[in-house]
Amino acid sequence: MPQYERILITGAAGRLGTELRKGLAPLATKLRLAGRSEFIDLAAHEEQAVFDLSDMNAAIEATKDCDAIVHFGGASLERPWEEILDSNIVGSYNIYEGARKNGTKRVIYASSVHAIGYHEVEAQIGVDAPVRPDSLYGVSKNFVESLSRLYWDKFGIESVCLRIFSSFPEPADRRMLWSYLSFADCVRLVEASLTAPRVGHTISFGMSDNKVKTVDNSGANHLGYQPLDSSEPFRAKVEAKTGVPDPKAPAVKYLGGWFCELGHPDDEKQA
Repeated sequence: MPQYERILITGAAGRLGTELRKGLAPLATKLRLAGRSEFIDLAAHEEQAVFDLSDMNAAIEATKDCDAIVHFGGASLERPWEEILDSNIVGSYNIYEGARKNGTKRVIYASSVHAIGYHEVEAQIGVDAPVRPDSLYGVSKNFVESLSRLYWDKFGIESVCLRIFSSFPEPADRRMLWSYLSFADCVRLVEASLTAPRVGHTISFGMSDNKVKTVDNSGANHLGYQPLDSSEPFRAKVEAKTGVPDPKAPAVKYLGGWFCELGHPDDEKQA
């Protein structure tokens, strides 16, 4: 029995949005898929909203009659400031305004490890650690985490901000042996965030049950998320193709990995 009448998924054509489109289908009578291009393969339980997140009127229209929003849209990597501003900051504000004006009760937001990327790996931080973004992209995640806190305290819209680490088909390097989040576990994490009886304003780390633990996610235990996958089946393959990393390198020292070695994206654009 679906728990929601209609769930909006932004970024539904993306890597993770595509997985959520399949995995969340049992939770809602209707899934409204949002993206900047038309979806040509809609199922009977799916509908679409084609718009740019920076268009407030379109965002408000897209959130009408939605009981929950899974907000995975926006720039997914470090990008020039104007793109980060429009896609991630203005776009997320528009989604939350749509939720407020249309009475949506819960938002699940794809935050990122890059919101806390400059914490050292051995610090074993919890979900309440101070933010330490490693990029403009990370700053945009901090903004939306703060925005969602306001919309819970002032307007009663529940949010779960998922600080996703590395969600790919399989780990690509040694860092991902501890930061890996399988696609199936990503779906489980979002499903738990949607079905927990009360979430208020929750921040959760998003990783599978990897052998090496670099953070403390106990502050999000009330979600009931139980990862079933691990990076261990890929360890031998990863270690065979990668050398031993330099422990002093920023990409190894900090949670944010190679983002901590990036320069300012607008400098690179002008070069």
